[in-house]
Amino acid sequence: MSKRKVSDGILPVIVLIGLLLLWYFVSYVNLFPGYALPSPGSVIKSFREEILAGRLVNDIIASLWRVAAGFLISTALGIPAGLWLGQHVLARKAFVPMLNFFRFLSPLAWIPFAILWFHIGDRPAIFLIFMASFFPLVLATMASVATIPSIYFRIAQDYDYKGIELLTKVTFPAVLPQVITALRVSYGIGWVVIVAAEMVGCQDGLGYGIWEARNGLRLDSAVCYMIIIGLLGMGIDRLLAQLTKLPNVRWGYDR
Repeated sequence: MSKRKVSDGILPVIVLIGLLLLWYFVSYVNLFPGYALPSPGSVIKSFREEILAGRLVNDIIASLWRVAAGFLISTALGIPAGLWLGQHVLARKAFVPMLNFFRFLSPLAWIPFAILWFHIGDRPAIFLIFMASFFPLVLATMASVATIPSIYFRIAQDYDYKGIELLTKVTFPAVLPQVITALRVSYGIGWVVIVAAEMVGCQDGLGYGIWEARNGLRLDSAVCYMIIIGLLGMGIDRLLAQLTKLPNVRWGYDR
């Protein structure tokens, strides 16, 4: 293992240890009162309580299910829509302004409609996650199609590729590296929205856990849930990053 790889692995650990020491020091000198900034010890105690009570595991499963459902729906609809728009100039001119409008509209603005349309439970949260991730994914996929060199399509004409064959053998393989990057970005947006989404009409989930901790003035529990949200988000992002190592898309990252 090279010295550079070793240093790349040690540096994040050093930063993490430094932040933990700073947190402990600020708590120790009572720079903020305990109810405003819980100590590391109280957060660890909260972790233990939540795990023993079974709440934390249940909330993790609920949040992962909602994010997965909303993200998969946006992927199933967003990528084909982006590929189609990327290949049709008139369609791009017609739909891009509308797509940009909704992209800049905060998903939280849909909360009143989510409640009225889907009432309570999983569906309003899934809807909000879908609205957060769908439009960036469509636009990113569409933009990646526009960057395909024209020589690819001229060669495709020589082989008489049309319709689905052109899409599956030329267009989609050419944009797959950029699509994977877009998936990671849109997933990140959806994961951020889960906190607010679960504050609306849900009785479990990581976002609901933070809301419940806030109402009970249990910031130690809130920090516990915040840590879990960050760790799960990083973990799933690393799983999506493994797609970049597939032989069919690795060429797009070896630059």
